Amino acid sequence: MLNFQIFIPTRIVFGPGKLTELGTMSLPKGKKAMIVIDKSGAMIEHGYLDKVQALLAKQEISTVVFDKISPNPNSDQVDEAAKTAREKGIDFIVALGGGSTIDAAKAIALLTTNVGKCWDYMQSGSGGGVNPENPAAPLIAIPTTSGTGTEADQWAMISKSEGTEKISLGNDSTFPAVSIVDPELVVSVSPRMTAYNGINAFFHAVEAFLSTQHQPMSDMLALEAVHLSSHYLPMAIAEGENIEGRTVMAWSSTAGGMCETLSSCISLHAFQHALSAKYPELPHGLGLAKLSVPYFKRLIPESPERFEDLAMAMGYDTQQFDENMRATVFLEGIRALLERTGFDDESLRNYGAKEEDVAELVDMTEKTMGRLFERTPAKMEREDLECIISEAIAG
Repeated sequence: MLNFQIFIPTRIVFGPGKLTELGTMSLPKGKKAMIVIDKSGAMIEHGYLDKVQALLAKQEISTVVFDKISPNPNSDQVDEAAKTAREKGIDFIVALGGGSTIDAAKAIALLTTNVGKCWDYMQSGSGGGVNPENPAAPLIAIPTTSGTGTEADQWAMISKSEGTEKISLGNDSTFPAVSIVDPELVVSVSPRMTAYNGINAFFHAVEAFLSTQHQPMSDMLALEAVHLSSHYLPMAIAEGENIEGRTVMAWSSTAGGMCETLSSCISLHAFQHALSAKYPELPHGLGLAKLSVPYFKRLIPESPERFEDLAMAMGYDTQQFDENMRATVFLEGIRALLERTGFDDESLRNYGAKEEDVAELVDMTEKTMGRLFERTPAKMEREDLECIISEAIAG
């Protein structure tokens, strides 16, 4: 029997050239915005910051820029930005950048209207478990990468400063009010970053399809995103200025974010967030890629039909295989996709991962995002968790 909820309160403005509509669209109330960007300087170098400021100025919006966000945003950065936003009387937040920037901006928006520190509001790990009294300040998200789908969900992944925890923060008020998904902003992304981001979109969709909370809309979007990512990610990597490939991957990312909102990720992401908390320089997509085969092979016995559906979405004719082997075609599909997108040439060990860390990583996985195991369609013992991480490090 069907039994589900659908709630995605974000207006998504999608398509090449759509950024220009920022100058004419209805905006949140107020006349002062904080623009959040990362500390790499890329938003300035490519002229995106100037363009966004000019478009907001057309609507008589003054801006304050916060430019200190790191690839794995931490609680100190959020606290500093929120303090500035409160002091400057900021009315709404504009996130311009990749998933880390948008995640940080969601947390900043929540802390702009609530007292205390970011970690006070974390609901797991060492978080304070405080429930916000006020809704977040309105947020406009403008993604410049295609992968996280954070423009279509309420979650912000934040690392604890001077710690080894990475936990999600969010509620219904942290959904972006508006997300402008303009694929023209993604053409400047390097081939490897395109690969890291794109494989994240792929796995968001896969996990949502396998989640015990899956439902009809997320199933449709997930299979669409799996199909498109499988076929267009190699193109986007090889032909960065090909707007067709960039547009399809931008939609795959947004669709993956919607899937995550509707049905949730499962525990593959719990493993990866432990890895990136322990090794902050590790690209998120690389961690997912190396974990994927060791992880999914342990889920196949519990959901063979769903794995066969995923294989078919990737373009494989599963009817050519023995009925007992059709689900495993998906694993071969992952291996082929990872080879085509350059992941075979990379290793977690290059970012400091080592076998001696396995026990600690398992503890971190269970402590900070253990709830994702409740949505995973297979029960895992500690030995399984250790083997998954060990195989990922060896791969």
